[in-house]
Amino acid sequence: MHIQDAKNQIKNAVLAYSARDPYGHLRIPVNKQRPVFLVGAPGIGKTAIVEQIAQELDLAYVSYSMTHHTRQSALGLPYITEKQYGGETYSVSEYTMSEILSSVYDEMEKTGRKQGILFLDEINCVSETLAPSMLQFLQYKTFGRHRVPDGWIVVTAGNPPEYNDAVREYDIAMLDRLKKIEVEPDYEVWKNFAAETGIHPVILSYLSIRPNHFYKVQATVDGKSFVTARSWDDLGQMITLYEEMGIPVDNKLIPQYIQDEEIARDFANYYDLYRKYQSDYRLPEILAGRAPQEIIERAKNAPFDERLSLISLIISSLTDTLGNLMIREDAMRRVLLDVKGKDIDPDLLDELIEQYNAESEKTGTAAEVETASEAGLIAESLVMEADPKDALRTMIADLKEDMESGSAVLDNVFTFFEDCFAGKSQEMLILVSELTVRKLVSRFIYSHGCEKYQMYNEQLLFEKTGSAIDERIDALHLLEIEEE
Repeated sequence: MHIQDAKNQIKNAVLAYSARDPYGHLRIPVNKQRPVFLVGAPGIGKTAIVEQIAQELDLAYVSYSMTHHTRQSALGLPYITEKQYGGETYSVSEYTMSEILSSVYDEMEKTGRKQGILFLDEINCVSETLAPSMLQFLQYKTFGRHRVPDGWIVVTAGNPPEYNDAVREYDIAMLDRLKKIEVEPDYEVWKNFAAETGIHPVILSYLSIRPNHFYKVQATVDGKSFVTARSWDDLGQMITLYEEMGIPVDNKLIPQYIQDEEIARDFANYYDLYRKYQSDYRLPEILAGRAPQEIIERAKNAPFDERLSLISLIISSLTDTLGNLMIREDAMRRVLLDVKGKDIDPDLLDELIEQYNAESEKTGTAAEVETASEAGLIAESLVMEADPKDALRTMIADLKEDMESGSAVLDNVFTFFEDCFAGKSQEMLILVSELTVRKLVSRFIYSHGCEKYQMYNEQLLFEKTGSAIDERIDALHLLEIEEE
C-alpha cells in the first residue's frame, strides 16, 4: 500500500488500542496489542507519518533507532539488591530502567501527556544479543522488569533485507506478534504531502515531468545508486536556504542528495532552466494582470515541458501569496478570540506573547507554527499602541484590503491561463487540481471566493468536497471589538 493508506491503518490501530470499556479497562489487553511493523524502502516517509499521527491525535511521541542498542542499553544494567524469602536474606540481580523506557517517562514529565506513541525504527536490525529479548517486548511491552506505561502504543519500522545488509529475517514466532504493514513509494501521494509542507517548487516541477525519477534504487558496478523521497525533501530544503543566502546551487551540491548520476545531472540542467524561466516570464507582471503580449505568445507556443515549469512557478507564487494571507487571517482570528471580552492591557499582551512564542517552538505543521508566530507578532505590535483596540481595527481593515488584492491576483492568473491555453485545456486542469490540493489556497478560495475557479472546477468535473472548509471561520467577521 502507499504511505497515506499506511498512515490511516496505523492511526486506526492506535485508536483501537486506546479504546476502553465503561469500566476503564482496555478493550484489547496490552499483551494482545500487536505492535505495528511498518516495512518499506528507505526514505519513503515511515518516520514522518508516525510523527504526524502523534501530532494529529495530540499524543506524546518518543522515537528510537534500534540499530545502536545493545542488550544492556535496551534492557538496563544489572545491579545487586537484597530480598527476603522465608525469613532468609538473598542477593538478587535486578535491572535499572532501560534508556528507552526512561525516555518515555521523561517525555511524560516534560509534556504532561500520559498517552503517546513509542516508535522503534530499524527494529529488524537489532543486535544478536538483543534479538531474543525483543520477542518478550513485542508481546508484553516490557524491557527487563519494566513495562511501557499504560496509554502508550508501540509502533515499529524497518527496511526490507534488499535495502539493508544489517537486516535480520524474522521467523514466524516474531512475525506472529506484529501487525505488519508493507509500504511502497508512490509519487502522487507524496506530491500532495510535499506541496502542503512547502517543498521547493522546482522539485515538484521536475518530478511532474519525470515522475519515474521520484524513487530509484539499483546496484551498479560502482556500487548502489539511489534517489528517495527523503533525498528530494532534504535537497529542496537546502535549495531554499542556498537561494535565500545567495549561494549557487550547482552540480556539486545536487549529487550529495541525489545519488544517481544520471538523475542528478538531469535535475541540475533542469534547475538552471527553471531559474531562467523565472526571469524570462516576468511573474510579477502576470500576477498583477499586466502580462505583455509577447509573454502570452511565448507561453502559448512553448513546449509542454516549459509550460509545466511556468505553471509550477505561477502556482508556487500563488501559494506563497494566498497562503501567507490565510496565515495572517488565522493569526488575527486567534488574537481576537483571546482578547474578546477582556481589557487589552500590557499584562494580557505579555501573557499572550509568551503563549504564542511557546506554541511557535513546538513541533507541529508548518501552518500551525507560522500562525502562532504571526499571532505573536500581532500581540507584540499592540504593546506599543496607546489604543490596542483601535490598532486592531486598523489591522483588520488592512487585512481586508490585502485579501481583496489576493483575490485579484487569483483572477489575474485565471485570465492569463485563458489567454494562453484556452478554457478546458490540460494546463487549466493542472492549475485547478493543484489549487484544490493545497490546503491554504483551497481555504482562501472557499473563504473569499473565486468565480473562475468554481466555473472550471465544475467544468473539469472535480468533486466538490467540504473538507477544505471544515471548521472554517472568517476572521474578518469573527467579532466586533466593542467600544469602550
